[in-house]
Amino acid sequence: MNLKIGKSNNRTYLSIVHGYRDKETKQVRTKTIKSLGYLDELEKAHPDVDVIAHYREVARQMTENENTQKKVTLTIDMNEVLATGTDSRMNLGYAAILKVYHDLKLDRFFRNDARNHSFEYSPNSIMTMLVVSRLLSPGSKLKAYDDRGRYFERFDFALADVYRCLSYFAGIEMDVQRHINEQISLCYGKRNMKTIYYDVTNYYFEIDQEDELRKRGFSKENKKAPIIQMGLAMDADGIPLHYEMFPGNTPDTSTFRSVVGEVRRKYDTGRIVVVADMGIISGDNIYYLTGGEKKEKTDNGYVLSFSVRGGTGEFKEYVLDNSGYVDKDDQPATEDSDFKIKSNLIAREIYVTMSNGKTKKKIVYEKQIVFWSRKYADKARADRAKIIQKAKAYVENPGKYKNATQKHGAAKYVENIEVVESTGEVIESEKTLIFNELKLLEDEKLDGYYSIVTSEKDMADDEIIDTYRGLWEIEETFRVTKSTLEARPVFLSREERIRAHFLTCFISLVIVRILQKLTDKRFSSEEIVNCLNRISCSHEAENIYLFDYRNDTTDAIGQAVGLDFTRKRLRLSEIKNIVANAKA
Repeated sequence: MNLKIGKSNNRTYLSIVHGYRDKETKQVRTKTIKSLGYLDELEKAHPDVDVIAHYREVARQMTENENTQKKVTLTIDMNEVLATGTDSRMNLGYAAILKVYHDLKLDRFFRNDARNHSFEYSPNSIMTMLVVSRLLSPGSKLKAYDDRGRYFERFDFALADVYRCLSYFAGIEMDVQRHINEQISLCYGKRNMKTIYYDVTNYYFEIDQEDELRKRGFSKENKKAPIIQMGLAMDADGIPLHYEMFPGNTPDTSTFRSVVGEVRRKYDTGRIVVVADMGIISGDNIYYLTGGEKKEKTDNGYVLSFSVRGGTGEFKEYVLDNSGYVDKDDQPATEDSDFKIKSNLIAREIYVTMSNGKTKKKIVYEKQIVFWSRKYADKARADRAKIIQKAKAYVENPGKYKNATQKHGAAKYVENIEVVESTGEVIESEKTLIFNELKLLEDEKLDGYYSIVTSEKDMADDEIIDTYRGLWEIEETFRVTKSTLEARPVFLSREERIRAHFLTCFISLVIVRILQKLTDKRFSSEEIVNCLNRISCSHEAENIYLFDYRNDTTDAIGQAVGLDFTRKRLRLSEIKNIVANAKA
């Protein structure tokens, strides 16, 4: 509140007013709270009082009382009409993202590094916008720029500046990753890197022509467009640690040494145990991980999946032999058991490429664990039901299907089917199609069985299984990047801009994973992103904003980052204080 001294009929008139910024005109306006009267009359009525000083103090006290009582009287015009094109919804959930961003001192990193360049814009402001947008409103860089007014921020740069800055971001992607690693340890405690999870995925591009980075390869989404490969390492808490990009035709196994080697060299890990799928860890990679022929062995370890269905006949017989299995209570397993497990020590042959280019057979001594879960077996049969239905439908009416790839997975249960390997097109034949019951029975026998091999021979069986199950977090991470963060398809064309794009995705992933950790992993990435998106408000009147969303997730996030998301109404000044506290 303020004391307003104005003129009326050539006489000085006093009133107490409240100032606010008009949402549409962006101009400061005032609203009269109390009319006091003419100054000469007030002075005549109170000859011993400094009237102006007195009412200034009254205005100050009214402001203080309003702030203390958190009560304000609003006059609302129920006939007020929305202007055409109104879209004034504002988001405050992004303050939680800012909190982690600033805890990691990314703002300082970009500001300090920018001093070595002659930018006419702020790379930190651009990265802040890109990360917030990637999490809360994913899309193109143009969309991020168009949506910048959704937040209580001043993004003073042009769209062209955003594209110019992408080349700069690409040049420092490794430095940013190392900086984040250091700050995570400083802010949230030393990272648990005794176990490193590793996986590879790829992202496709809506282009026809290949280039040095985007090449056709084995797409995990069955796309024929050029792709890039991404190898990602995560720590034991599921927080992304390091990533690298590779040309799309790079085999998964060939990405391992580069990424894990960088982690070992630059991240002060000590001894590590790498968890991955067997398709990624070749004999060469096991040999590299455990030290190879170096005099000083690294003694790093691994926990790997081992294919049951792709195993030898002898191995399958061992898996299906019920002797040696125990249940969760360490009692001999029976037909009624819902879970059973057994393990043994094995010597396994691997093939290693030596320095002279020749392949040499080596022996690794491992612990092998086999386990069966009724839940997994039931799920496998439920998933197969539709495939069986398609296979039987094809046998009954082969003319209904033009292409074997349209019923992917069903063809293996149909005898006498003939297709063109290059196209999948079905060849018309006089042979009678038969549903292969024996093949189905063979597959059903192995439902629910899984196997793991590990260098950690002294680790308990259940601990090894729990360690391997952590790999789902990296799979979820890739799913989050492709769905929640909409990292693909990628429409950027220049390599440095592509690299910058995935850097913003990496930073975004780190932030959402940290928010998950801070809230004790009670919420999925999607739940956190959805929650932050819904912590939004509408301008109600003058400087007051109305919020309409609160639940256990908002409370947990707010408590974790020290921000209050519980208030139904906030003044603009209070909102700015929340944002400022997030950046402190």
